[in-house]
Amino acid sequence: PNSEEKPRPKLTAPKIPEGEKVDFDDIQKKRQNKDLIELQALIDNHFEGRKKEEEELLALKERIEKRRAERSEQQRIRAEKEKERQVRIAEEKVRREEEDAKRRAEDDIKKKKALTSMGATYSSYLAKADQKRGKKQTAREMKKKILAERRKPLNIDHLNEDKLREKAKELWDWLYQLETEKFEFGEKMKRQKYEIVSLRSRVQALSKFSKKAGATAKGKVGGRWK
Repeated sequence: PNSEEKPRPKLTAPKIPEGEKVDFDDIQKKRQNKDLIELQALIDNHFEGRKKEEEELLALKERIEKRRAERSEQQRIRAEKEKERQVRIAEEKVRREEEDAKRRAEDDIKKKKALTSMGATYSSYLAKADQKRGKKQTAREMKKKILAERRKPLNIDHLNEDKLREKAKELWDWLYQLETEKFEFGEKMKRQKYEIVSLRSRVQALSKFSKKAGATAKGKVGGRWK
């Protein structure tokens, strides 16, 4: 079913009351005043917004400056800490170098004393051995000459730590070789003494056996003669 169309209202111009005079100028002024008020409100809102934006911008600049100052302060603190760390590293390096130099100097003194003591001990040992042997003067002088040629000056003042170690090892090897030769000579002398004693025992045993055999043979012969 079709709906019934409602009647449309008829628009008519407002009627001006009769007997009253319309003041268009006043209406125009009111419109202008209204427009001015609205314009002023827009202007005020605009400037209020600008003011707020400026305040936000100033606050942002202050935050940026504050952050920049904080960052600069942090960088300054880090730079000071890094400088202090480098100073500590340098001081620690100098301290270690001084300790190493002191230790090397002490080691050099100890090595020189040890080498000097070793040389004195060895010289004393040779002197005592020479006295004990009781060799003739010519043989002793010859031995002293040979030893003097062997005992050359150490001349170690100009050597560094590594060279001193090498020199000490060389002297030690030489002394070890001499001690080895001494031991071998001692063992050889022991063997020779043992062989001499064994030969003497055999000679004595043979001598006794020969005497006994001679006496027995003589007794037998005498018995037959009797």
